[in-house]
Amino acid sequence: MPSIKQVQITFDCASPWRVARFWCEVLGYVLPPVPEGFATWDAYELTLPPEKRDAGAVCQDPTGAGPRMYFQRVPEGKVVKNRVHLDVRVGTGLVGEERVAALEAECARLLPLGATRVELLVADEENESCLVMQDVEGNEFCLD
Repeated sequence: MPSIKQVQITFDCASPWRVARFWCEVLGYVLPPVPEGFATWDAYELTLPPEKRDAGAVCQDPTGAGPRMYFQRVPEGKVVKNRVHLDVRVGTGLVGEERVAALEAECARLLPLGATRVELLVADEENESCLVMQDVEGNEFCLD
């Protein structure tokens, strides 16, 4: 049996297009090509029945190396901490103050996009520093 090499990460959310656009900015991902005959995704969405609008959205790595991310609308809101979260690897190979500075710089870039800073977890005997944040709908992720 062949091994699977690709995965898609799926997020439940209230507004898929809003969350997809946020993650495109965070990761340097892109939206898929607009369907033929439409200038924008917004124009395409307007052709759908109201209940189908903003039901799902995708963002993808333009190089094809990273996982595809799918955002699907669900009726219920987020209630508790995520069981799975993304670690955005901005401090790889850095330690101490240099690492914290890289985390803080990325945090400063993401705040105007709608991210929320939660907590800086300072390095201890086992782990390097990371910065816990939330996306535009309150889903936790880490700058690592």
